[in-house]
Amino acid sequence: MNNPDPKFNNAQELTISAGEAQLRSIAYFLPFALIFGLAFYALWPDRLSSANYKAAFPSGAAGIALLVGVMIGGVIVHELIHGITWSRFAASGFRSIRFGILWKSMTPYCHCKEPLKVSHYQIGAAAPGLILGIIPAAIALFTGSILLLAFGLFFTMAAGGDLMIILMLRKQDQDSLVQDHPSKIGCLIYPKYS
Repeated sequence: MNNPDPKFNNAQELTISAGEAQLRSIAYFLPFALIFGLAFYALWPDRLSSANYKAAFPSGAAGIALLVGVMIGGVIVHELIHGITWSRFAASGFRSIRFGILWKSMTPYCHCKEPLKVSHYQIGAAAPGLILGIIPAAIALFTGSILLLAFGLFFTMAAGGDLMIILMLRKQDQDSLVQDHPSKIGCLIYPKYS
């Protein structure tokens, strides 16, 4: 990132290795899976049978196509939610948002080209996990839908990296500026200037 503004010359890297990121994401996901899984079982013990799952989900090629379609569609929506949320805080709006795929790891991404306040960045990072993960899983507790529970848990797991970044930023001044790191897992912090 080349920015002529001198306040952007004093960036602090907040990064993590790919291996540690994967381990942390799993560690963050497990409590959610336990909480929602145990709560669902306590409320709807008869719904967790394999017969109920088979009855709720199409089998064969149709089931596989539906599963792949929901996963791909959900990942696209996940990234769109990041973009829409961050664009609300970006000075240039949606023009500051870029989408793409890291082809080596087949990982889609959303990137805001301008720095955002830490608090605004965290809101945008949290939005997909909340909308696609936590809320559907919570609704499943009220409806007894095993498919909605699976959807919510899958997209809570998919937001594990976002949660990791949110937690990495928790001790930063909320008015400091933050931006995705251009080449590593993590971000750049620009200290608050008065």
